[in-house]
Amino acid sequence: MNRRHVLCAGAVLLAASLLAGCASPHYLQLNPQRSTPVDQFGNGEAVTVAATDERDDDVIGTRSGSAMSTAVITVNAHELVPQLQREAERAVRDMGFSPIVEPANGRPSLTVSLLHLGYERGESRPVIDEARLKAILEVKVVNQGTTYTGTYTSRRTQSYAVRPDRDANTRMLNDLISDALDRAFSDPELGRLLAR
Repeated sequence: MNRRHVLCAGAVLLAASLLAGCASPHYLQLNPQRSTPVDQFGNGEAVTVAATDERDDDVIGTRSGSAMSTAVITVNAHELVPQLQREAERAVRDMGFSPIVEPANGRPSLTVSLLHLGYERGESRPVIDEARLKAILEVKVVNQGTTYTGTYTSRRTQSYAVRPDRDANTRMLNDLISDALDRAFSDPELGRLLAR
C-alpha cells in the first residue's frame, strides 16, 4: 500500500513539474548579427550612431499564445539595445564611416529603433502548432537638414510539434532581428545620405 502511494505521489509530482515547465516564462538574451555585406560610401567621415527601443513593453508574447498565460516571453530593452548599437556601428564602419556615440551639431547621424517585436500563436492543426514572429526596425538618417527614414519588417512562421524551448526561441528571434538588420543596411539610401 505504501509503495502504491509513493508511486502515485511520484506521478503527480512529475506531472506537476512538466506542467510548470510548460508554463514557465522565458527571459531571452538576444545577440542578433547582420550578415549581408553593405556598399562603401564613406571615406572615414564621422557619423553619430544611436540605437533605441521604442516598444511599450519588454514582453513580446506568450509561449501558449493565450493573452492570460503566465508563460510570457520577455526581451529586455536594456539588454537588446547595446546589441543593436553594436551592429549599427559595425554597419556604418563597413560603409566607410567612423561611428561615434556623442552627437554634435552638423554631424550626420544614424539612429536604429526597434519599433515592434512580437511572438504570437499561429494556426493550430492536429499535432502541429505554429508560432508567428515579427520584428520592425526603423532607421533614420539626418544630414545637412535632410532626413531619410526607412522601415524594415521581418516575419517568420515556425511550425512545431513540441513547443520551442528557450534556446529555440532565442535562435528564432536572433534570426528574425538579424534579417531586419540585413534589410535595413541593404538600403543604399542610408549610405548615400550619410555621404552627401
